[in-house]
Amino acid sequence: MLRINGLSKIYKGTDKGIRDIDLNIESGDIYAFIGHNGAGKTTLLKAVTGIHPFDSGSVTIDGCDVKSEPKKAKSLFAYVPDNPDIYDFMTGIQYLGFIADVFGVSIRDREERIAKYADAFEITSSLGDLIGGYSHGMKQKLVLISALIHEPKLLIMDEPFVGLDPKAAYILKEYMKDMTSRGGAIFFSTHVLDVAEKLCNKVAIIKDGRIITSGLMSDVLADKASLESVFLNTLDDGSTKQ
Repeated sequence: MLRINGLSKIYKGTDKGIRDIDLNIESGDIYAFIGHNGAGKTTLLKAVTGIHPFDSGSVTIDGCDVKSEPKKAKSLFAYVPDNPDIYDFMTGIQYLGFIADVFGVSIRDREERIAKYADAFEITSSLGDLIGGYSHGMKQKLVLISALIHEPKLLIMDEPFVGLDPKAAYILKEYMKDMTSRGGAIFFSTHVLDVAEKLCNKVAIIKDGRIITSGLMSDVLADKASLESVFLNTLDDGSTKQ
């Protein structure tokens, strides 16, 4: 579903960025992406989604190259950023309608999906309000609904659980499981390691812009007590294992 080959992106005038990233996220995967602050998680996600240009390598989504077929590739996925910086001058329902228009979702389908997801995330009564008056958590829920509204094949998320209350976090996890059970794929960064360990079948750890371990969650854990212990040990020894 998502193939990342030899991807590098270095910010001009610095040595910061990502180097030679190789990852393969397949249909049915819930793939966790973890690393310390500044390790390169957001840089990779923004390069993959076409927000940041990259220096070398390739990214394909369901066979579509992000560089040569950007419009087609972007129609196949949804991206949830780490900061829900959306249009404060719109109401919630206007924003969802705008996103539905962008992805060509029919009136009937958008109405059904908005009702379903807004009820589940408990923001139906606030959809007529200006987004500028939303709390961070409400904005996060709205962005999640906008990501799900066109039923993407791939969902890419940067710290999606930040700002969500426990019920909303549970609902998101259930939608993630449902999406992948139907052949979709999810690639997301998180600092919530216990959630990643329980929810994901695969994981990659990045340090200083390089992947230092990746693969099936069961293989990465091996005989370790938890993903947290793997993460801390891997950062300490800096070894590379893919």
